[in-house]
Amino acid sequence: MSQIGFIGTGVMGASIVRNMIKQGLNVNVYNRTKSKTDELIKEGAVWQETPAAITEASDIIFTMVGFPKDVETIYFNENGIFSKDITDKIIVDLTTSTPTLAEKIAVKANELGGIALDAPVSGGDLGAKNGTLTIMVGGDQAAYEKVLPIFKTFGKTFTLQGESGKGQHTKMANQIMIAGTMTGMTEMMVYANKAGLDLDKVIETLSGGSAANWSLSNYSPRILKENYSPGFFVKHFIKDLKIALDEAEKMNLDLPATKLATDLYEKLANKGFENDGTQALIKLWWTDGKQPMTKD
Repeated sequence: MSQIGFIGTGVMGASIVRNMIKQGLNVNVYNRTKSKTDELIKEGAVWQETPAAITEASDIIFTMVGFPKDVETIYFNENGIFSKDITDKIIVDLTTSTPTLAEKIAVKANELGGIALDAPVSGGDLGAKNGTLTIMVGGDQAAYEKVLPIFKTFGKTFTLQGESGKGQHTKMANQIMIAGTMTGMTEMMVYANKAGLDLDKVIETLSGGSAANWSLSNYSPRILKENYSPGFFVKHFIKDLKIALDEAEKMNLDLPATKLATDLYEKLANKGFENDGTQALIKLWWTDGKQPMTKD
């Protein structure tokens, strides 16, 4: 049986590893903050001291960290993945990063005798926990097919989008779409509340019609419970949207709605909410995220 390596056991990474273990996979783990692996180790994961140690102990290595600069460090620094022999090994980056970095990693992996896939995911904390993530993959067909059984332990939808970098481009398309649904869902709730409507009834009604979408189903109930814990961090969404806008600029595309969503989320972060979940956008209208009382 293949040895799996996993670097980055944050909100989503820990759930992905947990699903791998439940399916009987042997998983080595590393995280910058070791305590975030404690529960996984109790459940059967094996701790490794560095990304380099993960590489030595594993045949297929997954990474899932916060920002492109973190990805760069994990792969290219002196104790990184590329500091060890990766001959015949497959490296899979689940981080939402830049297409350019995905291509750079793939080229380096090939030079060293390995193969790299870029495979960002969508579905948030619930998707990771329930094993229903959508996985968007760029890279080699044969490597994709070899990793597919592992993808199935934590994903529901998986598609090879094309060569290296195409997985990241697909995730940018995904984030552009989510930017629209998050701003729409937020403004809908602000409007409906101001109009004196029962938000539970409104959400139920809209979820049954053409306004139905993932953000409405998953985030509006959290807002009503004043739950702003991060299924997906505000700071990470800003990072993603900026990548999308940078890539659009390279293609001479203007995306005004995505620019506005980015501006709104940056305003939210500047108010001190960068570590909240993306549903905290409503705090730009509702003080501390509390639903205002309205008169009939």
